[in-house]
Amino acid sequence: MKNVATLGEILVRLATPKKERFVQSNNFDIDYGGGEYNVAVSLAQFGVPTKFITALPENPIGDVAINRIRSFGIDTSSIIRQGSRIGLYYLEHGAAMRPSKVVYDRAKSSISEVELGDFDWEKIFKGVGWFHFTGITPALSKKAADVTLEAAKAAKSLGLKVSADMNYRKNLWSPQEAQKIMKPLMDYVDIAIGNEEDAEKCLGVSAENQDVTSGELNPDAYKGVINKLFTEFGFEKIGITLRESLSASDNNWSAVYSEGGEMYVGQKYSVHMVDRVGGGDAFSAGIIYGNLQEMPAKETLKFAVASSALAHTIHGDLNLVSLDEVNAVAKGDTSGRVQR
Repeated sequence: MKNVATLGEILVRLATPKKERFVQSNNFDIDYGGGEYNVAVSLAQFGVPTKFITALPENPIGDVAINRIRSFGIDTSSIIRQGSRIGLYYLEHGAAMRPSKVVYDRAKSSISEVELGDFDWEKIFKGVGWFHFTGITPALSKKAADVTLEAAKAAKSLGLKVSADMNYRKNLWSPQEAQKIMKPLMDYVDIAIGNEEDAEKCLGVSAENQDVTSGELNPDAYKGVINKLFTEFGFEKIGITLRESLSASDNNWSAVYSEGGEMYVGQKYSVHMVDRVGGGDAFSAGIIYGNLQEMPAKETLKFAVASSALAHTIHGDLNLVSLDEVNAVAKGDTSGRVQR
């Protein structure tokens, strides 16, 4: 199996307990998260040798973050220690018709101040066969965007398979800013991943007559999006998650996946939300795993959707599930019966 490397930021996650609002909470539940880190952890749970690349401050908080990453068996040898702070994000859990809210505090974090040449990509990618990044890291700063491009170019030149999750974040940049940076990055991407609106915000390609706030999405409407993405960017494969947000507490979750000129529609799962953060990252990890295992397209999609549906049932950013648990759901066991 190919080793996988991901590049991005690990953040301290400060979440309100018991679905409290920011204004009423006197404390936070502390954990760690971040798009590319979440993918690395999920893959490590599946037994994939994984490396996480980032920058962290040389202080006790940076030490704790590295220990947390290592606890999942992830290779931390390519993490550089520089800068003065680790990024934070604050999470207010939503419920029913009240949406969840995220507030970022990550300006001038260590990864946002990296420079071209800080990472020795040839050394980092030695023994690695797959590189994954998201649209979050290049949104942090021009320096981070430049380094992401540097990494993607190096990975491609060294023969790695490259995947990217668009992961548009409106609190970090505008669609115009995103497209200016993300479109050139796509020249080095083999597998593109996103949600139902990422292609529009990051690449300027949108599905017609789809309202992502309506609670109902038509998978067939994304055939045109996928065809345009293949034509304009030359991707090998594309995965798009479909979230029907009935409320902050209940979602329908599915995805479409396309390769070889065929589009496949995944199983739709009705999910009562425990924590929705990280669901898309779990899907990305599922797509990567399916490809590493050379699963047929339908099986790759089935695995990825089941894995990411499970992620919504776990507190925190991380999809802490085993292969057996994912495969059980993928085969139709969604009863949730006690195992004993």
